[in-house]
Amino acid sequence: MNTQPPQFVFDNTYATQLEGYYVPWQGEAAPQPEIVALNRDLAEDLGLDAAALDSPEGAAIFSGSVAPEGATPLAQAYAGHQFGGFSQQLGDGRALLLGEVIDRNGNRRDIQLKGSGRTPFSRGGDGKAVLGPVLREYLIGEAMHALGIPTTRALAAVTTGEKIAREGMQPGAVLARVASSHLRVGTFQFFAARGEQDKVRTLADYAIARHYPDLADSPTKYLEFLKAVIDAQAALVAKWLHVGFVHGVMNTDNVTISGETIDYGPCAFVDAYDPNAVFSSIDQNGRYAFANQPGITQWNLARFAETLLALLDADEDNAVRIATNQINAFKPRCSAFWLDGMRRKIGLVSSEPGDADLANDALATMDGQSVDHTLFFRHLARAANGDTGPVLSLFDNAGQFSEWLPRWQDRLSRDPQTPESRVAAMDAVNPVYIPRNHMVEAALTAAWQDGNLAPFHDLLDVVKQPFTKRDGLDAYEGPATKDFGPYRTFCGT
Repeated sequence: MNTQPPQFVFDNTYATQLEGYYVPWQGEAAPQPEIVALNRDLAEDLGLDAAALDSPEGAAIFSGSVAPEGATPLAQAYAGHQFGGFSQQLGDGRALLLGEVIDRNGNRRDIQLKGSGRTPFSRGGDGKAVLGPVLREYLIGEAMHALGIPTTRALAAVTTGEKIAREGMQPGAVLARVASSHLRVGTFQFFAARGEQDKVRTLADYAIARHYPDLADSPTKYLEFLKAVIDAQAALVAKWLHVGFVHGVMNTDNVTISGETIDYGPCAFVDAYDPNAVFSSIDQNGRYAFANQPGITQWNLARFAETLLALLDADEDNAVRIATNQINAFKPRCSAFWLDGMRRKIGLVSSEPGDADLANDALATMDGQSVDHTLFFRHLARAANGDTGPVLSLFDNAGQFSEWLPRWQDRLSRDPQTPESRVAAMDAVNPVYIPRNHMVEAALTAAWQDGNLAPFHDLLDVVKQPFTKRDGLDAYEGPATKDFGPYRTFCGT
């Protein structure tokens, strides 16, 4: 048995360089903390001893009960537009930034606890989390990472030994989350809304040094910074669309400066392709529907640009013109990233002017046909090698797709790949396994209702290797049966 206590080598620049941007705080003591999931691979990447973490001492740290040596626990301040309405003060209402470590690749990473108790930003909440949402974030974050999508990741999930009131009493839990940083559009909004331009400038300088250091010496570094964040978000949202991911709560406090996906509350992957897919129980008007995500991201980035106006130009009108030009560039950038990925998904390595229409028309053939988004692209690779049966079988009525098919085959004939290399390339970007909604719900329900974590760990193992078909995993490949019904997810607060 390992007797070495967990040790962290912290280098906490947010605490030391941004005083006034947070409140120092401590987590609440958990009565009986226990690690139920530990990301050993991530721990090793962070230079941490996984065996030492997998201990009562590690559980106490990850529950927030004990701050490890060198930690400076703090709750970050931020604001945000939530479903279009501005809240001047949000902040970490149930989260604590323990500190920052430098991983084995030299990258700075935050370690944050989510669900560790009330903070000064809790706004009347209890600051706690429960097991189901904690495991959801763990599971979806690891799936996104395996799919090659920038994301926060889970280091550990810990039960606290207490019951929390959430539609009945549920097991309390804390997520230990890792991110390149937890800087958000809302962080900039917090200080801009108060007219604290010096703090906005300091924050921008910090974000540039941390995430875009090549820009630090540019005479137009704030403009280049805005461009870089726009580019990072454009690439991120395009990747969401490629795999059928719906975030569900694209508020400005959930838009990271780094370009990582953050917060997996009411999120899901589409089964049947539907541009209007909404999974959030509170998104009554479809603001954050699947196909709306690029437009909403552009809106969120406009709010970010507003916080930087005084840094872009002393003349306000000129600053607005500069910012507007950059915001208007978002959709073309996102479309370019999307098309680049879609070419790979439909088996192309070359480019022609009609490729965007070809890709969009492929999606149009699925709309209203109950066609599974993930299986469509996976089966399309078989069609690229002459076997059209599997993909045709997905359609209620394949008429429109049958008209698209020869157009696609003609386009493939002008693309410089062998059939074998094309199929391999398509399989490398089109997953077999995603976190299917019915499988996620079954795993989470077994965990929090029955204390059975085996389905969670089984599903986690599957989604961590999404592109390689494996024997015995047929049950994880397809969507739920029709009696599963409409899927709704919740914020998990």
